[in-house]
Amino acid sequence: MGSGGLRAGNRFTPRVDIFKNDRERTLYAEVPGARAEDVDLHYENGELTLHGKVQPRRTGREGLLLQEYDEGDFYRAFNIHEPIDSGKISGECKNGVLVVHLPKVEAVRPRQIQVKGG
Repeated sequence: MGSGGLRAGNRFTPRVDIFKNDRERTLYAEVPGARAEDVDLHYENGELTLHGKVQPRRTGREGLLLQEYDEGDFYRAFNIHEPIDSGKISGECKNGVLVVHLPKVEAVRPRQIQVKGG
């Protein structure tokens, strides 16, 4: 899709779940119908943005009885308040779910320190 921004027309906000553990934050976004090549992820200065396009599944509205899946452009932005290793961020789009892995910088990960006796 590129970084050209959002187009006029239908826009929607995908629903998102975010989980965390000691190693990373993982974001799951509902984007049914989106293909990997239609998704643009960007991380800069602690802000993660995702936007893209869900192509119409059919042309025209003939025969449409019910439509609950959104079509058109989508956009979300998140401020991440801990150091993220931006070189290791990864994303995948599969079965209508965008999964983004945001690994923490190793220096800020909690770790157990062994205490030795003398």
